[in-house]
Amino acid sequence: MKKALFSIIVVVMALAMGSCGSTKDIVYFQGVDTLNLAPSKWLYDARIMPKDMLTINVSTSDPEAAKPFNKNFTNIQGMGNSASLYGYLVDNDGMINLPMIGMLHVEGLTSRECEALILDKISPYMSKTEKPVVTVRMSSYHVTLIGETGSSIVPVTTEKMNIIEALASAGDLTMTGRRDNILLIREDAQGQKSIHRLDISKADILNSPYYYLQQNDILYIEPNRTKINRQAIANNTIWYGLIGIATSITSLVVAITK
Repeated sequence: MKKALFSIIVVVMALAMGSCGSTKDIVYFQGVDTLNLAPSKWLYDARIMPKDMLTINVSTSDPEAAKPFNKNFTNIQGMGNSASLYGYLVDNDGMINLPMIGMLHVEGLTSRECEALILDKISPYMSKTEKPVVTVRMSSYHVTLIGETGSSIVPVTTEKMNIIEALASAGDLTMTGRRDNILLIREDAQGQKSIHRLDISKADILNSPYYYLQQNDILYIEPNRTKINRQAIANNTIWYGLIGIATSITSLVVAITK
């Protein structure tokens, strides 16, 4: 009995110590005051990838001049208001099919580069006095977060989001989420997946090549030791309860059958 009581006390003390934790496990950007931020001086531009949905609009001073280059959905019946109806899905070869222009390769371009390409293709169809404006947006851009943030799909309307903004959009990490081992799953334009481990408790995350997230990135935040220990104890408690019930039933049956 004393041995069992001692074991329980040890487990409770270990759990209490684990729950206190260290500030190093919780605080972000440790060492930021001495960090050289020169490597982080660059402007991020998202690049179009296969399966991106693009919203493309051509505007002109004469609406009739732009009409042949814009999708016309006024005659589509019973199709609802799905955003995909108004977009251009980039196929696996990086192509989109534009009215009047036909197939156009856009993979690897930024939105601005895509606008310039389309403008170059439609200009021969315009009068010399017309100054068309082309607008391209990646309307399906999003990142996914799971684990110790809750589960959420975060839309990226600006085509630019860093890891801190993504976590903030999901409500930040819980106190039991690991800051030092965030899993990033990324897929490139050829469908090749890659795995990266990120530590936002260290300030040099600001210089990381993975600081900015690409479309369709997945972030998984693992639980820390405190939560794992608590869950293990909770599971053991259930088993102990079931064993106690089984023991009581067995004793009762034995007593009755004597």
